[in-house]
Amino acid sequence: MAVIHHTTLSPTKLELLTTWLPAQPWYRSTGQQPELARTGGFRLDDPKGEVGIEFMVVTDTSGAQPAKYQVLFSYRGAPLPGADDALIGTTEHGVLGQRWVYDGAHDPVVVAQLLALVVGEAEPQMQSTSDTPDPSVTARLDEPGITAEVASFTTTDAPDGTAILVTTAPDGRELTLHLNRVLQPGQNANGQALGHVTAPAPLPDGTTAPTTFVEVHAHP
Repeated sequence: MAVIHHTTLSPTKLELLTTWLPAQPWYRSTGQQPELARTGGFRLDDPKGEVGIEFMVVTDTSGAQPAKYQVLFSYRGAPLPGADDALIGTTEHGVLGQRWVYDGAHDPVVVAQLLALVVGEAEPQMQSTSDTPDPSVTARLDEPGITAEVASFTTTDAPDGTAILVTTAPDGRELTLHLNRVLQPGQNANGQALGHVTAPAPLPDGTTAPTTFVEVHAHP
């Protein structure tokens, strides 16, 4: 289980995102500098305990209407080879020292654990509490027999979100894990989806609604 350290980060995650978010193809530009707040999310554990994995809901209030984004973080103690384009930034952690922060959709450890969550072999964890499962996060897959081992994957960012094409091992099945980067609280999965990951997203009145964070589709 991951240990959550309540300590300092310099720069903070939100400070890193202020620069990184506007450069993403799915960001809804307001013409202003983002004004960001963390408004939800959950974590997954790396079985080897080396990589931090966090799904964060970030609300940007710089426009006329607040926009809610899903950011998938990976936190590493050393650079991830070949992933320079996915680097969000580096930060100094008060306990762990320098950390390299990546867009987790391009990190093989994160993709493996996301697939494990979808097939029921990983348990979502509370965002800010160590060793505590988060029952508000649910995953479903209506396709039997899919293994949680990733043989290979490719990630594509587009205006409608991020698509992770996964080939499983040893059966060679191909699935697309589609990350809904712009969250619509209360949004359900597409009727053609094989499965989904659902978690709370904030509503204007301060409550939350179950919302589709990830959709699973058969690769054509």
